[in-house]
Amino acid sequence: MKLRDDILAIGASIGVALFPEHGQDAGQLLANADLALYQAKADGRHCHRVYDAAMREQALEKIRLDSELRLAADRGEFELFYQPQIRLSDGALMGAEALLRWHHPERGLLPPGSFIQLAEEAGMIAPIGAWALREACMTAAQWPADIRIAVNLSPTQFRDSGLVETVDQALRESGLEPCRLELEITETTVLETNSNTVDALWKLHGRGVRIALDDFGTGYSSLSYLRRFPFDKIKIDRSFIRDLGHEKDDSSIILAIIGLADSLNMAVTAEGVETAEQASLLTSYGCAQAQGFLFCRPVDAAELNRIIMTAEQIPVAAQ
Repeated sequence: MKLRDDILAIGASIGVALFPEHGQDAGQLLANADLALYQAKADGRHCHRVYDAAMREQALEKIRLDSELRLAADRGEFELFYQPQIRLSDGALMGAEALLRWHHPERGLLPPGSFIQLAEEAGMIAPIGAWALREACMTAAQWPADIRIAVNLSPTQFRDSGLVETVDQALRESGLEPCRLELEITETTVLETNSNTVDALWKLHGRGVRIALDDFGTGYSSLSYLRRFPFDKIKIDRSFIRDLGHEKDDSSIILAIIGLADSLNMAVTAEGVETAEQASLLTSYGCAQAQGFLFCRPVDAAELNRIIMTAEQIPVAAQ
C-alpha cells in the first residue's frame, strides 16, 4: 500500500470458526474465532488458523497456570538451582549459573521454559526476577570470594527503569561484591534496548558488575553491539557445541568466536558440554570456561554449597 510517498506493508492474522461445527450462535462463533486468532498470532502472525477444541483446552490451561503462578511466590514454590561453570584447564570451579525452578504442587518441578513467558505476559516477571536476583546473591555471598554467580535477565527486566536499583538492593542486602555478580542477557534482548537501558548497563558495569552475552550466535550476532555494550563475557550457545567434532562449520564458528572475544578482551564460556571429546576440543581451541552435564547437572543450593565447602571435585555425570 502506498500513502503519499511512503510504502506501507499491511499484514493480517486470521482466526476462523465455522457454523455449525464450531458454534451454534454468533457469540460462541466469535469466541472460538478469537481463540483461533490468538493461535495464529502465537504461530508467527500473517497466517490463518481454524478453531479446534484443543485451542479452548489450551486457553483454559493457560488461565489455570496463570492463577497458580500468581500464588507461587507467596507459597514459596520458587527455588533456584545452580549449574557450575568450570575452568577447562584444571577443572576448578569458577562460578555457577542460577536457574529458576517452580515446585508446582501437582505438576512437579517445572523449568523456566514452562512459565517464564506466561510470567512476562502477566506482568509478574519483575517481582519474580527481583526475587531470583536477591536469592542468588544471598547464596553466592556464602561462597569463597573467587567464585561468581551468573543470573539471567529477561527482556522485560532489562527494559525496567528500576533495574540498577534492583541490582544495588540485591548487592546491599546480600553483602556480595559487585565483581562477583554476572548478569546474562541474550542477543534478542540487546536488539530491543533503548538509550536508557544502555545507560543502565554502563552504570552497572561501572559499579563492577559483569555483563555476559548469552546464547551468542543464535541471534543476529552484530559486531556493532559488542562495542556498544560493556560485555565482559560471551557464552557460546549449546547448538554449536552439540555437533562439535562432527560438523566442520561449528568448529570454525567456535574458533572465530573465541578469537573475537580474545581481541576484545572478553572471557568465553561454552554451554552444553556433554562429552569429554567436546571439552578436549574446546580446550585446544583456547576456550577457558565451560558448563554442561559432563561436569555437573544443575543442583540445589545445599548440594552446591556442600561441594564448594568440602572442596569436593565436581562430579561427572554418567554418559
